[in-house]
Amino acid sequence: MAARTLENLQKRYSRSVISSGEGHFGPGPGGRGRRKGGGGKPKNVKNTIVRLFNYIAEQKVLLLVVLVFMLIRTLSSLAGSYMIRPIINQFLDSSSDLFGKIGLFSTALFVLAAVYIAGVISTYFQSKIMLKISQGALEKIRNDLFTKLQKLPISFYDNESRGELMSRFTNDVDNIGTMLDTSVLSLISGAITLVGTLVVMLWTNIWLSLVTLCFVPLFIKSAAFVAKKSSKYYSSQQAALGAMNGYIEETVTGQKVVKVFCHEKTLEEEFGLLNRDLVEKQMKAQFFGGVMGPVMGNISKINYAVTAGIGGLLCVTSGFDIGGLTIFVNLSSQFSQPISELSNQTSAVFSALAGAERVFDIIDRPEEEDSYFGDVPNKITGDVVFENVTFGYNEDKIVLKGISLHASPGQKIAFVGSTGAGKTTVTNLLNRFYDINGGTITIDGRDIKNLPKPFLRENIAMVLQDTHLFTGTVRENIRYGRLDATDEEVEAAAKTASADSFIRRLPNGYDTIIDGDGANLSQGQRQLLNIARASVSKAPILVLDEATSSVDTRTERHIEKGMDRLMTDRTTFVIAHRLSTVRNSDIILVLENGEIVERGNHEELLAMKGRYYELYTGKRELD
Repeated sequence: MAARTLENLQKRYSRSVISSGEGHFGPGPGGRGRRKGGGGKPKNVKNTIVRLFNYIAEQKVLLLVVLVFMLIRTLSSLAGSYMIRPIINQFLDSSSDLFGKIGLFSTALFVLAAVYIAGVISTYFQSKIMLKISQGALEKIRNDLFTKLQKLPISFYDNESRGELMSRFTNDVDNIGTMLDTSVLSLISGAITLVGTLVVMLWTNIWLSLVTLCFVPLFIKSAAFVAKKSSKYYSSQQAALGAMNGYIEETVTGQKVVKVFCHEKTLEEEFGLLNRDLVEKQMKAQFFGGVMGPVMGNISKINYAVTAGIGGLLCVTSGFDIGGLTIFVNLSSQFSQPISELSNQTSAVFSALAGAERVFDIIDRPEEEDSYFGDVPNKITGDVVFENVTFGYNEDKIVLKGISLHASPGQKIAFVGSTGAGKTTVTNLLNRFYDINGGTITIDGRDIKNLPKPFLRENIAMVLQDTHLFTGTVRENIRYGRLDATDEEVEAAAKTASADSFIRRLPNGYDTIIDGDGANLSQGQRQLLNIARASVSKAPILVLDEATSSVDTRTERHIEKGMDRLMTDRTTFVIAHRLSTVRNSDIILVLENGEIVERGNHEELLAMKGRYYELYTGKRELD
């Protein structure tokens, strides 16, 4: 494989939307497309700021305290600077004796120390309290976001990538935290300092103040230009970093395939292109990010020189005091710092607000509806009826057309057919992961739309092809099927699933820690734990979706023994490509293009010599 160009790699790994495709649950309303990533400016600044403020509004008193400490800090800094004026003038006064000057100097030092200590204490408490406020707000935001994710429908996850959702909790929330911790304080403090400095300068000498104000447009224009450039290159840097991270993640995940086909050298070349691109953009971003200080500093020095020169003339011609000139040129040299700080924080604030919009976009999504009528039944026996069911993930593509079936309690119903025929969709409708477009689905004679979704789902156990184990002990993973199950019930479920023997051979038996989605277990062992999890649930309805498709024949027989025990006295729906696993089903339904084309038991379908016969005898392979 020839190395791809940098442009091609960037399109693949920095793209906002990936191609739609059919996932395990079929194509969602928009396929498995990724939503457009964040970045840039927020769309509704006012609304976003108001919503963020609501998260800290409960701590208004603390916010007021922070503002008071901020004012004390600013005033202490300005007062300390201004107090130098009388000290210098007193020392230059020839009419004062030496001992008087020393006494004044000692008193001034004591007062200056007290003023600056007050500033330091104010800064400490201001930062500490603001950190408490911001972290409390972030905690609420994370809780709201995580809670919302639990209430969203499956169709939402069909259209969102895992990486994009994770970025809401990491990058976006972290940006909000940085803004609340640092940027907001810097903006408010910079504005207060700027106003306070200007007031003191005007109080000291209005004519020199006008000279300094002449430099303000130059300060603002320079700061805005540098901030705009740095923001542009920082955005490019983030895109390049995202492309490289995506490439690394994909390469590490597919390392076995890479080695099988000997593509190491090609990957090294492609990574080199992405790495070099990142370095070039980082250099530009870091250059413009670091040039703000020198630019503002040099303009400030010019301002200092001009102000000092004009101030000297005023001292000679107009009787302006030396102490006043000294503090004025000091304030004048610091005048650019608040402007620079305000410019530096603007891009960070807008970035954080854009991230907040991305978080609120998830929080504002419509939740999974759960409307129902009537009382909740005490028990479900498992009598399931599909009557003329029609369904499509979107209006343009109908997946199921007029599906009708009846599964009596304890019966085993199997679905076979080509890939994409709609087998998995049938079981997803039973769980109400999606709602049907037409027809009815009833359980024990009651429309499932009139059953609470939690109640419905706790009465349906599922064993999927893609097993998922959580970080924790083997016992905890089995108990996930029913959290109040006792240790004895967990072990009984493992025996039912034929998992007990291999579990006891693990280093710590049932207390062995599973991590990495069960990376330390074989595929067959993971599936057995999945079956045990379904067993402990005691649900009267069972769905087995390609439960043995990814294991070898020997392991399949082992798993089938566990499933046979699991299916006892349960209404079972089986989806399988391997037709040997559905031979003993009470009813086999053959689906093609969303329709049931044949139904019957194994012998009846073979006698028909139709589609099932072709699939079973191999005269026509599954698509």
